[in-house]
Amino acid sequence: SMCSSGPILWMREDQEYQLQVRESVTVQEGLCVHVPCSFSYPWKWRYSRTMLYIYWFRDRDTSSNRYPVATNNPQRAVRTEARGRFRLVGDPWAYNCSLRIRDAMRSDEGVYFFRVERGEDVRYTYTHTTMTLRVAALTQEPDIHFPEPLKSGWPAELTCSLPGSCEGERPLTFSWVGAALDSLDPETLHSSVLAFTPRPQDHGTNLTCQVKLPEAQATVERTIWLNVSYAPHNLTISIFFSNVTVPKTLCNGMSLPVLEGQFLRLVCVADSNPPAELSWSREGKALSPSQPSAPGVLELPHVGAGDEGEFTCQARHPLGSQHISFSLSVQSESQHGLWGWTAWPGVWDVEGPGACGQDFILCPPLRQERAPGPWSSPCSEGPSWGLASSSPMASPGSTTPGERACPPPPQGSLQEVPEFQVARSCPTRLELE
Repeated sequence: SMCSSGPILWMREDQEYQLQVRESVTVQEGLCVHVPCSFSYPWKWRYSRTMLYIYWFRDRDTSSNRYPVATNNPQRAVRTEARGRFRLVGDPWAYNCSLRIRDAMRSDEGVYFFRVERGEDVRYTYTHTTMTLRVAALTQEPDIHFPEPLKSGWPAELTCSLPGSCEGERPLTFSWVGAALDSLDPETLHSSVLAFTPRPQDHGTNLTCQVKLPEAQATVERTIWLNVSYAPHNLTISIFFSNVTVPKTLCNGMSLPVLEGQFLRLVCVADSNPPAELSWSREGKALSPSQPSAPGVLELPHVGAGDEGEFTCQARHPLGSQHISFSLSVQSESQHGLWGWTAWPGVWDVEGPGACGQDFILCPPLRQERAPGPWSSPCSEGPSWGLASSSPMASPGSTTPGERACPPPPQGSLQEVPEFQVARSCPTRLELE
């Protein structure tokens, strides 16, 4: 702890002189400590017109030619090193001899004695009741207080304080450090109160308050981990096909053609804190998750015509909600003679006349319009994908063995679609349907 004390002593010095004070007081270097104290002395009516003076001395410096560390006697000078740091804070007339020590120094360690003077009769030093002051190394960390939880987009104030510091005395020097403060004016980072507006990316980052003490020439600090609440964003749906372990991400508004009988596993993920409540629906009707413990996972074991429609994943959160949708269309086996997905983007295992037992690819659509910039991704250029099928008749311009590609875009469309390499050769041509 910052300071500690021994047992409180209440000892009878003489018949009527008593002193109550902590026997031992420990304070960390550079900090402050309050030492409660009360005393009594024999009072007589003739003292009523005389002044009451009290003193704290160190190491029996009680003779008239020595200096106290604190006194209420304006005629007595105090020790130079104690001046302004040792101060009486109680009312002597109420028998209060409490002492406050600020900016404690290692050289302050020692034994301290109390003395009372009033008139000619009361001149007494309480030599059998002393207070021992110990000054420990500075290990006290600052405290950081702030409203919880921190909310993204909501202004917040964080307050840094140093327990045991000398409030109302010489000011401390504060500094705030952290990645969450990179956009703030550096001049605002040197106050005990920090005002900033948390962002989602600030969640999980560290924030440090540093405090420099004026006398100890030391700096202490505390680091906290920011827990920032934020609404869902970056909502995504990943799709797993039969026998495919690497998922692909669907984009909002996308159309997904799937072969009848396929197994699909849809995983919806939202970035939010705390985690958003996820739910699935098809054509506006709620769907039960495959696993109650994982509401973002939806499995379709055997895709059929009854599964067609718009699927929506909804992420609900106290700070806001978000949803993402895609349209599922089911292709029958008789339509294309195709048996199933093996990879993405749209690589199918195919059997049947002219298929060569090879793979097909799923070609992205082409929009019949001019647009600046290169072809980037299906998400940015169009909502749907087209099916690529086999043509058993080779013709001029068909792909060479060992290579398959989507057909070149018509004149005036976007730039050419990238080619996809397949492992085995088949002299067929792929066409958009």
